[in-house]
Amino acid sequence: MTTAGLEPTSQGRVRIRVNRLVLYTALVAVTGLFLGPFGWLVLTGLKDQSELAAAPVHWLPAHFEWHNFADAYQLVDFLGYARNSLIIATIYATLVTLSSAWVGFGFARLTAPGRKTLFGILIGSMMLPQMITLLPTYLIFAKLGMVDTYWPWVLWGLSSAPYLVFLFRQFFAGLPRELEEAAIVDGCGYAGMFWRIFLPQSWPVLSASFVIAFTWTWGDYIAPQLLLSTDRSTLAVAVMTRYVNSAGTPVADLQAAASVMYVVPILLVFLVAQRGFVAGMSTSGLK
Repeated sequence: MTTAGLEPTSQGRVRIRVNRLVLYTALVAVTGLFLGPFGWLVLTGLKDQSELAAAPVHWLPAHFEWHNFADAYQLVDFLGYARNSLIIATIYATLVTLSSAWVGFGFARLTAPGRKTLFGILIGSMMLPQMITLLPTYLIFAKLGMVDTYWPWVLWGLSSAPYLVFLFRQFFAGLPRELEEAAIVDGCGYAGMFWRIFLPQSWPVLSASFVIAFTWTWGDYIAPQLLLSTDRSTLAVAVMTRYVNSAGTPVADLQAAASVMYVVPILLVFLVAQRGFVAGMSTSGLK
Protein backbone atom coordinates (compact mmCIF):
# COMPACT_ATOMS: atom_id res chain seq x y z
CA MET A 1 0.00 0.00 0.00
CA THR A 2 1.37 3.42 -0.88
CA THR A 3 1.06 6.54 1.23
CA ALA A 4 0.80 8.92 -1.71
CA GLY A 5 -2.87 9.42 -1.08
CA LEU A 6 -2.20 10.35 2.54
CA GLU A 7 0.15 13.21 1.71
CA PRO A 8 -1.44 16.64 2.22
CA THR A 9 -2.27 18.68 -0.82
CA SER A 10 -0.82 22.13 -1.39
CA GLN A 11 -4.01 23.65 0.01
CA GLY A 12 -3.75 21.41 3.05
CA ARG A 13 -0.14 22.41 3.65
CA VAL A 14 -1.12 26.08 3.49
CA ARG A 15 -3.89 25.45 6.01
CA ILE A 16 -1.43 23.69 8.34
CA ARG A 17 1.01 26.58 8.11
CA VAL A 18 -1.74 29.10 8.80
CA ASN A 19 -2.90 27.12 11.83
CA ARG A 20 0.65 26.94 13.14
CA LEU A 21 1.11 30.66 12.61
CA VAL A 22 -2.08 31.41 14.52
CA LEU A 23 -1.03 29.05 17.31
CA TYR A 24 2.45 30.53 17.61
CA THR A 25 1.02 34.06 17.55
CA ALA A 26 -1.37 33.17 20.36
CA LEU A 27 1.46 31.59 22.38
CA VAL A 28 3.67 34.66 21.91
CA ALA A 29 0.79 36.93 22.94
CA VAL A 30 0.05 34.90 26.08
CA THR A 31 3.76 34.75 26.94
CA GLY A 32 4.03 38.50 26.56
CA LEU A 33 0.98 38.95 28.76
CA PHE A 34 2.59 36.95 31.56
CA LEU A 35 6.07 38.45 31.13
CA GLY A 36 4.76 42.01 30.85
CA PRO A 37 4.64 42.75 34.60
CA PHE A 38 8.15 41.38 35.11
CA GLY A 39 9.45 43.42 32.19
CA TRP A 40 7.84 46.56 33.62
CA LEU A 41 9.44 45.76 36.99
CA VAL A 42 12.87 45.54 35.34
CA LEU A 43 12.32 48.88 33.56
CA THR A 44 11.19 50.47 36.81
CA GLY A 45 14.37 49.29 38.49
CA LEU A 46 16.39 51.00 35.75
CA LYS A 47 14.75 54.43 36.14
CA ASP A 48 15.50 57.25 38.54
CA GLN A 49 13.03 58.84 40.94
CA SER A 50 12.17 61.75 38.64
CA GLU A 51 11.13 59.44 35.82
CA LEU A 52 8.87 57.42 38.09
CA ALA A 53 6.95 60.56 39.02
CA ALA A 54 6.83 61.96 35.49
CA ALA A 55 3.61 62.53 33.58
CA PRO A 56 2.94 61.22 31.01
CA VAL A 57 4.50 57.89 31.87
CA HIS A 58 8.03 57.24 30.61
CA TRP A 59 7.84 53.76 29.19
CA LEU A 60 11.59 53.48 28.71
CA PRO A 61 14.21 55.05 30.97
CA ALA A 62 16.11 57.98 29.50
CA HIS A 63 19.27 56.60 31.09
CA PHE A 64 19.63 53.05 32.38
CA GLU A 65 20.40 53.40 36.09
CA TRP A 66 22.22 50.10 36.56
CA HIS A 67 23.56 51.30 39.89
CA ASN A 68 20.07 50.87 41.36
CA PHE A 69 20.70 47.13 41.54
CA ALA A 70 24.04 47.63 43.30
CA ASP A 71 22.47 50.15 45.69
CA ALA A 72 19.58 47.81 46.46
CA TYR A 73 22.05 45.02 47.16
CA GLN A 74 24.23 47.14 49.46
CA LEU A 75 21.53 49.08 51.30
CA VAL A 76 20.40 46.00 53.25
CA ASP A 77 21.99 42.68 54.16
CA PHE A 78 20.66 41.17 50.94
CA LEU A 79 22.59 37.91 51.14
CA GLY A 80 21.68 37.47 54.79
CA TYR A 81 17.97 37.82 54.12
CA ALA A 82 18.28 35.59 51.05
CA ARG A 83 20.00 32.95 53.20
CA ASN A 84 17.15 33.08 55.72
CA SER A 85 14.60 32.67 52.92
CA LEU A 86 16.57 29.78 51.42
CA ILE A 87 16.80 27.97 54.77
CA ILE A 88 13.11 28.33 55.54
CA ALA A 89 11.96 27.48 52.02
CA THR A 90 14.21 24.42 51.74
CA ILE A 91 13.23 23.05 55.16
CA TYR A 92 9.53 23.54 54.55
CA ALA A 93 9.55 22.30 50.94
CA THR A 94 11.47 19.13 51.83
CA LEU A 95 9.35 18.22 54.84
CA VAL A 96 5.97 19.09 53.33
CA THR A 97 6.75 17.14 50.16
CA LEU A 98 7.58 13.98 52.10
CA SER A 99 4.71 14.32 54.58
CA SER A 100 2.21 15.06 51.79
CA ALA A 101 3.46 12.03 49.86
CA TRP A 102 2.92 9.84 52.94
CA VAL A 103 -0.61 11.15 53.52
CA GLY A 104 -1.45 10.90 49.82
CA PHE A 105 -0.23 7.30 49.81
CA GLY A 106 -2.52 6.51 52.72
CA PHE A 107 -5.57 8.00 51.01
CA ALA A 108 -4.75 6.23 47.74
CA ARG A 109 -3.81 2.73 48.87
CA LEU A 110 -5.30 2.13 52.32
CA THR A 111 -8.94 1.41 53.10
CA ALA A 112 -10.64 2.55 56.29
CA PRO A 113 -14.09 3.74 57.38
CA GLY A 114 -14.63 7.42 56.61
CA ARG A 115 -11.66 7.68 54.25
CA LYS A 116 -13.63 9.52 51.57
CA THR A 117 -15.15 11.86 54.15
CA LEU A 118 -11.73 12.73 55.57
CA PHE A 119 -10.38 13.33 52.09
CA GLY A 120 -13.32 15.62 51.33
CA ILE A 121 -12.65 17.58 54.51
CA LEU A 122 -8.98 17.83 53.56
CA ILE A 123 -9.80 19.17 50.10
CA GLY A 124 -12.36 21.57 51.59
CA SER A 125 -9.70 23.03 53.87
CA MET A 126 -7.97 24.45 50.80
CA MET A 127 -10.76 27.02 50.58
CA LEU A 128 -9.93 28.49 54.00
CA PRO A 129 -8.21 31.89 53.61
CA GLN A 130 -4.89 32.27 55.40
CA MET A 131 -6.17 35.30 57.30
CA ILE A 132 -8.71 33.14 59.18
CA THR A 133 -6.00 30.94 60.70
CA LEU A 134 -3.44 33.73 61.16
CA LEU A 135 -4.32 34.82 64.70
CA PRO A 136 -4.88 31.31 66.15
CA THR A 137 -1.60 30.17 64.57
CA TYR A 138 0.30 33.04 66.12
CA LEU A 139 -1.22 32.43 69.56
CA ILE A 140 -0.33 28.72 69.43
CA PHE A 141 3.29 29.37 68.46
CA ALA A 142 3.55 32.15 71.05
CA LYS A 143 2.34 29.76 73.78
CA LEU A 144 4.89 27.17 72.65
CA GLY A 145 7.71 29.72 72.64
CA MET A 146 8.34 29.30 68.91
CA VAL A 147 8.02 32.94 67.88
CA ASP A 148 11.25 34.27 66.31
CA THR A 149 12.38 30.73 65.48
CA TYR A 150 12.14 28.55 62.39
CA TRP A 151 10.22 25.81 64.20
CA PRO A 152 6.81 26.92 62.82
CA TRP A 153 8.00 26.05 59.30
CA VAL A 154 9.21 22.66 60.52
CA LEU A 155 5.82 21.90 62.06
CA TRP A 156 3.97 23.19 59.01
CA GLY A 157 6.15 20.97 56.85
CA LEU A 158 5.46 17.90 58.95
CA SER A 159 1.71 18.60 58.79
CA SER A 160 1.52 18.18 54.97
CA ALA A 161 -0.40 20.48 52.62
CA PRO A 162 -3.89 19.68 51.25
CA TYR A 163 -3.11 20.55 47.63
CA LEU A 164 0.08 18.49 47.60
CA VAL A 165 -1.73 15.59 49.28
CA PHE A 166 -4.26 15.76 46.46
CA LEU A 167 -1.48 15.60 43.84
CA PHE A 168 0.15 12.57 45.46
CA ARG A 169 -3.14 10.82 46.07
CA GLN A 170 -4.09 11.13 42.40
CA PHE A 171 -0.71 9.84 41.28
CA PHE A 172 -0.54 6.90 43.70
CA ALA A 173 -4.11 5.91 42.90
CA GLY A 174 -3.13 5.49 39.25
CA LEU A 175 -0.30 3.02 39.89
CA PRO A 176 -1.06 -0.65 39.15
CA ARG A 177 -2.52 -2.69 41.99
CA GLU A 178 -0.08 -5.48 41.06
CA LEU A 179 2.79 -3.49 42.58
CA GLU A 180 1.09 -3.50 45.95
CA GLU A 181 0.10 -7.16 45.75
CA ALA A 182 3.63 -8.24 44.79
CA ALA A 183 5.10 -6.26 47.69
CA ILE A 184 2.67 -7.85 50.15
CA VAL A 185 3.53 -11.34 48.84
CA ASP A 186 7.23 -10.56 49.40
CA GLY A 187 6.47 -9.65 53.00
CA CYS A 188 6.81 -5.89 52.60
CA GLY A 189 4.69 -3.74 54.92
CA TYR A 190 3.00 -0.53 53.86
CA ALA A 191 5.81 1.64 55.21
CA GLY A 192 8.44 -0.31 53.27
CA MET A 193 6.15 -0.37 50.25
CA PHE A 194 5.93 3.43 50.35
CA TRP A 195 9.67 4.08 50.69
CA ARG A 196 10.93 1.34 48.38
CA ILE A 197 8.31 1.18 45.62
CA PHE A 198 5.83 4.04 45.49
CA LEU A 199 8.02 7.02 46.43
CA PRO A 200 10.77 6.24 43.87
CA GLN A 201 8.06 6.00 41.21
CA SER A 202 6.70 9.45 42.03
CA TRP A 203 9.71 11.61 41.13
CA PRO A 204 7.65 13.85 38.76
CA VAL A 205 5.19 14.69 41.54
CA LEU A 206 8.03 15.03 44.05
CA SER A 207 9.69 17.58 41.80
CA ALA A 208 6.46 19.50 41.20
CA SER A 209 5.56 19.49 44.90
CA PHE A 210 9.00 20.72 45.94
CA VAL A 211 8.90 23.59 43.45
CA ILE A 212 5.38 24.58 44.52
CA ALA A 213 6.20 24.46 48.24
CA PHE A 214 9.50 26.29 47.76
CA THR A 215 7.71 29.04 45.82
CA TRP A 216 5.03 29.33 48.49
CA THR A 217 7.56 29.87 51.25
CA TRP A 218 9.97 32.05 49.29
CA GLY A 219 7.12 34.38 48.33
CA ASP A 220 5.39 34.42 51.72
CA TYR A 221 5.35 37.82 53.41
CA ILE A 222 2.73 37.50 56.14
CA ALA A 223 4.11 34.61 58.22
CA PRO A 224 7.74 35.84 58.41
CA GLN A 225 6.58 39.38 59.16
CA LEU A 226 4.38 38.08 61.97
CA LEU A 227 6.65 35.45 63.51
CA LEU A 228 10.24 36.59 62.92
CA SER A 229 12.36 39.50 64.10
CA THR A 230 14.21 41.74 61.67
CA ASP A 231 17.49 39.80 61.80
CA ARG A 232 15.82 36.42 61.23
CA SER A 233 13.31 37.66 58.69
CA THR A 234 13.20 36.77 55.00
CA LEU A 235 14.01 38.55 51.78
CA ALA A 236 10.32 39.09 51.00
CA VAL A 237 9.91 41.14 54.17
CA ALA A 238 13.13 43.06 53.53
CA VAL A 239 12.07 44.01 50.01
CA MET A 240 8.71 45.28 51.25
CA THR A 241 9.86 47.16 54.35
CA ARG A 242 13.53 48.12 54.20
CA TYR A 243 13.73 50.27 51.06
CA VAL A 244 12.30 53.49 52.48
CA ASN A 245 13.57 57.04 52.84
CA SER A 246 13.84 59.09 56.05
CA ALA A 247 10.13 59.91 55.88
CA GLY A 248 9.18 56.23 55.65
CA THR A 249 8.12 56.47 51.99
CA PRO A 250 9.13 53.52 49.77
CA VAL A 251 11.95 54.23 47.34
CA ALA A 252 10.30 52.73 44.26
CA ASP A 253 13.32 52.36 41.99
CA LEU A 254 15.41 50.55 44.62
CA GLN A 255 12.43 48.45 45.66
CA ALA A 256 11.84 47.42 42.04
CA ALA A 257 15.51 46.56 41.55
CA ALA A 258 15.48 44.47 44.74
CA SER A 259 12.28 42.77 43.61
CA VAL A 260 13.93 41.71 40.35
CA MET A 261 16.84 40.15 42.25
CA TYR A 262 14.31 38.56 44.61
CA VAL A 263 12.41 36.88 41.75
CA VAL A 264 15.47 35.52 39.92
CA PRO A 265 16.13 32.56 42.33
CA ILE A 266 12.56 31.32 41.86
CA LEU A 267 12.95 31.49 38.09
CA LEU A 268 16.18 29.50 38.33
CA VAL A 269 14.55 26.85 40.54
CA PHE A 270 11.72 26.45 38.04
CA LEU A 271 14.05 26.34 35.02
CA VAL A 272 16.13 23.61 36.65
CA ALA A 273 13.12 21.52 37.66
CA GLN A 274 10.68 22.44 34.89
CA ARG A 275 10.68 19.01 33.22
CA GLY A 276 9.76 17.24 36.43
CA PHE A 277 7.32 20.02 37.34
CA VAL A 278 5.39 19.76 34.07
CA ALA A 279 5.43 15.95 34.20
CA GLY A 280 4.23 15.96 37.80
CA MET A 281 1.36 18.35 37.11
CA SER A 282 0.23 16.27 34.13
CA THR A 283 0.54 12.77 35.60
CA SER A 284 -1.05 13.66 38.95
CA GLY A 285 -4.38 14.19 37.23
CA LEU A 286 -4.47 10.65 35.85
CA LYS A 287 -6.21 7.83 37.67
